[in-house]
Amino acid sequence: MSQFFTEAVLIATVASGIRLAVPLLLASLGETYGQRSGVLNLGVDGIMLLGAFGGYYAVLETGNVWLGLLVGIGIGILLGLATALISVTLRAEQGISGIGVYLFGLGMSDLLFQRLVGTPTPISKFPKLDIPGLSDIPWLGEMLFQHSIIVYVAFGLVPFSMFVINRTVFGMKIRSVGENPEAADSLGVSVAKVRYATVTIGGMLAGVAGAALAIDLGIFQQNLTNAQGFIAIALVYFGAWRPLGVMAGALLYGFVNALVLQFKTLGIIPQSWSDIAAMAPAVITILALVVVARRFRQPAALTKPFTRGA
Repeated sequence: MSQFFTEAVLIATVASGIRLAVPLLLASLGETYGQRSGVLNLGVDGIMLLGAFGGYYAVLETGNVWLGLLVGIGIGILLGLATALISVTLRAEQGISGIGVYLFGLGMSDLLFQRLVGTPTPISKFPKLDIPGLSDIPWLGEMLFQHSIIVYVAFGLVPFSMFVINRTVFGMKIRSVGENPEAADSLGVSVAKVRYATVTIGGMLAGVAGAALAIDLGIFQQNLTNAQGFIAIALVYFGAWRPLGVMAGALLYGFVNALVLQFKTLGIIPQSWSDIAAMAPAVITILALVVVARRFRQPAALTKPFTRGA
C-alpha cells in the first residue's frame, strides 16, 4: 500500500480520474437537458457506442481526431432526433423505446466494427494541451492543466449549462415544460419544440462522449462504453438535475475508477479480486445516488408524454 502514496502515483491517479470522468460528464450533462424538459432517454449508452465507433472509424481512415469528433457529433444529433421522434411525436413509452435505442446502438456498432475493421487497430489520440504558466505548477499543473482540449471543453460546459438552464429564456422554457407542460403550452411555449431541442442536445453530447472515449483510448472494441451511458443517466439523479451536481458525480466515478485501476496495476488488489474490484465504481456511485437523490424531487413531468388539449 505504501507504494501508492508517492508523488508520481498520486498525481497520475488524480489526472486519470479527471480524464475518466469526461465521457460521463458529457453524456450526463446532455441527459440533464432532456430530463429537465421531461424526457428520459435510456438509449444514451447506445448513442455513445455508435458515436464511439463513428469517431474511431473516421480517425482510423483519415488520421484526423477533430473529424472523428465531428462524426460523433453528427451521429449523436441524428440519434437524438430519432429519440425525440419516438418519445415526443409518437409518444412511445420512454423506458422501452430508450432500451430499443440502446440495443440498436450496441448491435450496430459491433456489426459495423466487425464488417469495416475486424480487429482492434490503434488510432491517433487527442494531443495534450498544456496551459502556459498553469501547467508548470508543481503537482496541480500535472493533475489539472496537462490534458487534451476535450477535457477542458467538458468541464467548461458545466458553468455554460448552468447559465443556459437557469439564466436564459430557453432555460426557463426547459424548466417550465419539465414541470408543467400544460401551463407552458397555455403561455405559448411549444412543448414539442423544446423537448426536441433538449433531446437532440442530449444525443449530441452522448455522441461526443462516445467519440471522446474512443479517441482518448485510441482503440475501439465491442461494448467499449461498458454501460457508462447508464451510469451517466444515474448521475443526473445523483446531481439532482443540476450541472454542478452532475459534475460531482462524474468526478466521483472517475476517481474511484482510477483508484481501482491504480491498485490493480500496483498489485494492491489481488488478481482473484479483480472482477469484484471492477464493480466498485458503479457500486459506490449507486450507493451515493441512493443517499443523495432521495433529498431532491425530480421534474414533475419526467417520462410523461404531453398531448395538447388532453
